[in-house]
Amino acid sequence: MQVMSEGSAAGGGLRERKKRATRAALTEAAVRLAAEHGAEKVTVEAISAAAGVSVRTFFNYFDTRDDVFVLVGAESGARVRRALLAAPAALSPLQALHDAMSAELAEAEQQHELWRLHGEVLRAAPHLLVRSLGAHLADETELAEALTERIRSGPGGAPPDPAASHEERRKELDLYPRLLAAVAVTAVRVSVDHWCARQEERAFREVFQEVFALLAAGLPAPPA
Repeated sequence: MQVMSEGSAAGGGLRERKKRATRAALTEAAVRLAAEHGAEKVTVEAISAAAGVSVRTFFNYFDTRDDVFVLVGAESGARVRRALLAAPAALSPLQALHDAMSAELAEAEQQHELWRLHGEVLRAAPHLLVRSLGAHLADETELAEALTERIRSGPGGAPPDPAASHEERRKELDLYPRLLAAVAVTAVRVSVDHWCARQEERAFREVFQEVFALLAAGLPAPPA
């Protein structure tokens, strides 16, 4: 599952916050309209009107109508990668990734209904689901690249070649950053799914923290 929260990144200037708010409004409008009417019946004009912006503004954020359903976590993923690379060097890759994701998920408890609706929309539209899975895998690869850059920036490490193509960088990825990126993304999905099923028991943040604590401990078996 991709991170969908746009409001959690409160930093940045007024212009940047407005852009995030507009993108979030378009995404929410599209998902809610699609959940009610079916994605194939939702137009750019309807999405724009529901979000209170012009069609021209819609295309400032998304190249096609389908992108609003598929690229819901693009900016969020970019912020996680920037936070990961900016984290203190003393932090382990796992801790740095935990902190970056935790900051982005600060408003997850207010987003769970939208996540649920988005899942329903994708399951009802196979072509969107396929595209979403592709975007998900690409985001995971970019996260692994950021982890590689962080690891190689340490003593004796060589940063990735900035002139290398995306495919060349992907082939150079080691097993550890690939695995860590995949595990972290899965950890977010499991945290959200578990919390949504047991919201009355504890806060989402507590579930998220426990999941990463189990990972840091090496996934010890629970007591019998």
